[in-house]
Amino acid sequence: MADEFDPEKFEDKYVHYFNELQRAYKNAFNHMNDRHDSELIHGIDQAVLNESEPFYEDGEFRVELPDDPRERIRGVVPVDDETFEETLAEYVDRIETELHRTFQIERLE
Repeated sequence: MADEFDPEKFEDKYVHYFNELQRAYKNAFNHMNDRHDSELIHGIDQAVLNESEPFYEDGEFRVELPDDPRERIRGVVPVDDETFEETLAEYVDRIETELHRTFQIERLE
Protein backbone atom coordinates (compact mmCIF):
# COMPACT_ATOMS: atom_id res chain seq x y z
CA MET A 1 0.00 0.00 0.00
CA ALA A 2 1.26 3.45 -0.88
CA ASP A 3 1.49 6.31 1.55
CA GLU A 4 -1.70 8.25 2.08
CA PHE A 5 -3.49 8.90 -1.22
CA ASP A 6 -2.74 12.28 -2.79
CA PRO A 7 -5.26 13.42 -5.42
CA GLU A 8 -2.71 15.76 -6.99
CA LYS A 9 -0.26 12.89 -7.46
CA PHE A 10 -3.04 10.92 -9.16
CA GLU A 11 -2.84 13.36 -12.06
CA ASP A 12 0.51 11.67 -12.80
CA LYS A 13 -0.88 8.29 -11.73
CA TYR A 14 1.40 6.05 -13.77
CA VAL A 15 4.45 7.52 -12.05
CA HIS A 16 3.09 7.61 -8.49
CA TYR A 17 0.47 4.85 -8.35
CA PHE A 18 1.25 2.33 -11.10
CA ASN A 19 1.40 -0.72 -8.79
CA GLU A 20 -1.85 0.21 -7.06
CA LEU A 21 -3.61 0.73 -10.38
CA GLN A 22 -2.32 -2.59 -11.64
CA ARG A 23 -3.55 -4.34 -8.49
CA ALA A 24 -7.02 -2.75 -8.69
CA TYR A 25 -7.47 -3.71 -12.35
CA LYS A 26 -6.18 -7.26 -11.65
CA ASN A 27 -8.56 -7.68 -8.70
CA ALA A 28 -11.47 -6.49 -10.84
CA PHE A 29 -10.45 -8.87 -13.64
CA ASN A 30 -10.26 -11.83 -11.25
CA HIS A 31 -13.64 -10.96 -9.74
CA MET A 32 -15.30 -10.68 -13.15
CA ASN A 33 -13.56 -13.73 -14.60
CA ASP A 34 -14.93 -15.86 -11.74
CA ARG A 35 -18.49 -14.74 -12.47
CA HIS A 36 -18.75 -14.38 -16.25
CA ASP A 37 -17.71 -16.05 -19.47
CA SER A 38 -13.92 -15.88 -19.45
CA GLU A 39 -13.72 -15.28 -23.20
CA LEU A 40 -15.90 -12.18 -22.85
CA ILE A 41 -13.96 -10.90 -19.82
CA HIS A 42 -10.62 -11.42 -21.56
CA GLY A 43 -11.99 -9.70 -24.67
CA ILE A 44 -13.20 -6.66 -22.71
CA ASP A 45 -9.92 -6.56 -20.80
CA GLN A 46 -7.75 -6.68 -23.93
CA ALA A 47 -9.85 -4.74 -26.44
CA VAL A 48 -11.56 -2.08 -24.28
CA LEU A 49 -10.03 -1.69 -20.84
CA ASN A 50 -6.46 -1.72 -22.12
CA GLU A 51 -7.16 1.83 -23.31
CA SER A 52 -9.35 2.95 -20.43
CA GLU A 53 -8.26 5.77 -18.19
CA PRO A 54 -8.96 6.02 -14.46
CA PHE A 55 -9.60 9.46 -13.01
CA TYR A 56 -10.10 10.80 -9.50
CA GLU A 57 -12.45 13.76 -9.17
CA ASP A 58 -14.56 15.13 -6.34
CA GLY A 59 -13.78 12.23 -4.03
CA GLU A 60 -14.67 9.53 -6.57
CA PHE A 61 -12.81 7.33 -9.00
CA ARG A 62 -14.25 6.90 -12.46
CA VAL A 63 -13.04 4.96 -15.45
CA GLU A 64 -13.25 6.59 -18.85
CA LEU A 65 -13.57 4.16 -21.73
CA PRO A 66 -12.17 4.56 -25.23
CA ASP A 67 -14.55 5.49 -28.05
CA ASP A 68 -16.81 2.75 -29.43
CA PRO A 69 -16.13 -0.02 -26.91
CA ARG A 70 -18.71 -2.28 -28.59
CA GLU A 71 -16.99 -1.98 -31.96
CA ARG A 72 -13.63 -2.86 -30.39
CA ILE A 73 -14.92 -6.27 -29.36
CA ARG A 74 -17.21 -7.01 -32.33
CA GLY A 75 -15.76 -9.93 -34.24
CA VAL A 76 -13.39 -10.75 -31.37
CA VAL A 77 -15.91 -12.31 -28.99
CA PRO A 78 -19.39 -13.41 -30.05
CA VAL A 79 -21.74 -11.65 -27.64
CA ASP A 80 -25.06 -9.85 -27.97
CA ASP A 81 -25.19 -6.10 -27.36
CA GLU A 82 -27.20 -6.32 -24.14
CA THR A 83 -24.88 -8.87 -22.52
CA PHE A 84 -21.85 -6.84 -23.59
CA GLU A 85 -23.24 -3.56 -22.22
CA GLU A 86 -24.32 -5.10 -18.91
CA THR A 87 -21.01 -6.92 -18.44
CA LEU A 88 -18.93 -3.87 -19.36
CA ALA A 89 -20.92 -1.66 -16.96
CA GLU A 90 -20.45 -4.20 -14.16
CA TYR A 91 -16.74 -4.51 -14.96
CA VAL A 92 -16.21 -0.73 -14.90
CA ASP A 93 -18.10 -0.49 -11.61
CA ARG A 94 -15.91 -3.26 -10.21
CA ILE A 95 -12.73 -1.43 -11.26
CA GLU A 96 -13.98 1.73 -9.56
CA THR A 97 -14.80 -0.30 -6.43
CA GLU A 98 -11.33 -1.84 -6.47
CA LEU A 99 -9.71 1.59 -6.89
CA HIS A 100 -11.58 2.82 -3.82
CA ARG A 101 -10.58 -0.30 -1.89
CA THR A 102 -6.94 -0.17 -3.00
CA PHE A 103 -6.55 3.49 -2.06
CA GLN A 104 -8.72 3.10 1.05
CA ILE A 105 -11.17 5.81 0.02
CA GLU A 106 -14.84 5.29 0.77
CA ARG A 107 -17.24 5.55 -2.15
CA LEU A 108 -19.64 8.48 -1.86
CA GLU A 109 -22.62 6.65 -3.41
